[in-house]
Amino acid sequence: MRCNKFIFYSTTLTLTLSRLRERELESDGNLNMFIDTHCHLDAAEFGDTQADIVRDAAAAGVGRLVIPSVERANFETVRALCQRFPNCAPAYGIHPMYTGTAVPHDLDVLREFLSQHQPVAIGEIGLDFFIKHYDQTRQEHFFVEQLKLARDFDLPVLLHIRRAQDTILKHLRQIKVRGGIAHAFNGSRQQADEFIKLGFKLGFGGAMTYPRATKLRELAATLPLESIVLETDAPDIPPDFLQRGLPNKPEYLARMAQTLAELRGLSVEEVARATTANALSVLPALNTGAL
Repeated sequence: MRCNKFIFYSTTLTLTLSRLRERELESDGNLNMFIDTHCHLDAAEFGDTQADIVRDAAAAGVGRLVIPSVERANFETVRALCQRFPNCAPAYGIHPMYTGTAVPHDLDVLREFLSQHQPVAIGEIGLDFFIKHYDQTRQEHFFVEQLKLARDFDLPVLLHIRRAQDTILKHLRQIKVRGGIAHAFNGSRQQADEFIKLGFKLGFGGAMTYPRATKLRELAATLPLESIVLETDAPDIPPDFLQRGLPNKPEYLARMAQTLAELRGLSVEEVARATTANALSVLPALNTGAL
């Protein structure tokens, strides 16, 4: 019975994706294709298979990938990948878990990349208070300095947040930026509302597919649809339907969208159009590239 259900589900999703691609060809705005707003395409887990990953994502209806960096050492790698694959868009930033090895000059290099290479956002930046031995003061220093760069360059930010929602919100109220995405959002409804007020969209992906993630699924079902974007965080945060131990990939985004559609009582087409429009709204530089 499970096998029959899986076959029915896979066939239904395949037909839906086929309809999405047909409508995308007829659409001026390309809103029927998905955007993965957070994919670490340069991750070691992918080896040298990036061309296959990008191709498979496109075949699954994922027309654009946002590739954030995590430290100065991979700024150039991210830039080169996005130059190689026109449907990939870069973001540059220093991840909180890499601030332990970061030096002040890295911020100067980041400023140079922002001025020369036209990213869609600054990221991945933020705070991670989940792992206790990370220096929180040092994290906050690099986060604040990168918020200042986002303000100076009028760029949105891609936020990494673990056990630090209120501290992140405090800094965002003090240093006004043009919004961005709260990546892999896992805060409360009250915190979600505060991010939305500050111009942020909330990223949902693999974690939402787990039935036991009841609070997260409730948020996915009840938050304003215009506040939600889709992401994989590939190769991390694998979805429930993926065999344990395998890396997450952007091609799975359509099945994550199916979960969101079911939670909200919508069609996959409606979710595709809404979340793509949301991504283009919060990351306006994506509008200058071909989906």
